Amino acid sequence: MNFLTKNLKLNTFKTSSKTKFLRIYRWNPYINQNPWFSFYPIYLNKTGPMILDALNYVKHYYDSTLTFRRSCREGICGSCSMNIDGTNTLACLKSINSFSNFFTVYPLPHMYIIKDLVPDLTNFYSQYKSIHPWLKTTISKNYNKESLQSKIDRLELDGLYECILCACCSSSCPSYWWNQDKYLGPAVLLQAYRWIVDSRDDQTVNRLKFLNHKMRLFRCHTIMNCSKTCPKSLNPGKAIALIKHKLF
Repeated sequence: MNFLTKNLKLNTFKTSSKTKFLRIYRWNPYINQNPWFSFYPIYLNKTGPMILDALNYVKHYYDSTLTFRRSCREGICGSCSMNIDGTNTLACLKSINSFSNFFTVYPLPHMYIIKDLVPDLTNFYSQYKSIHPWLKTTISKNYNKESLQSKIDRLELDGLYECILCACCSSSCPSYWWNQDKYLGPAVLLQAYRWIVDSRDDQTVNRLKFLNHKMRLFRCHTIMNCSKTCPKSLNPGKAIALIKHKLF
């Protein structure tokens, strides 16, 4: 049972510089109830410095039914992506002190929700699979040797390979909100460009042919929400523009 019900006023508790209040979006498909918000006091002297620490604190001490994804705690796996006070980001990289005394956590926007803060990423990963995210070559190679590339060619991959597929950028894109069944979205397109510019891959023409589609690629309207929200400071908008440039 929640420590605070959705109808309980926050001023019931004495506030201090060491206390903040966390409001969390909740939804359970197994009960006949509309989505609701739960409120929890977070005592900063009893929890870690990050939002993920606050969520773990809530789950451990207040409500074990709270559901969210997390794994590495180091901004590497992308599991804990969610919307915190209106910004898509990773809970493990956002400090509690960077927010006011009252802040809200939602799941990633405009996605089907499995439970609480867990979005359904089935479509997202299916789109990722569609770009064939692996090296493809028709040239027979000796697999007992490395597939080498020059230092200059390797530099082309910087700003691309670091993507952790957290879906923060795609779920911040209005074009993806309304057309995610057809538009690949900024995360997948950035990943597609990563393989297009890899000097060890010889299927660039076929990869570009697949992307040359009014919905898969050209549904991007250069709003640039993707680049603004990326927790790894990557630039999916630039990658999409470079794909378009290669097609013309």
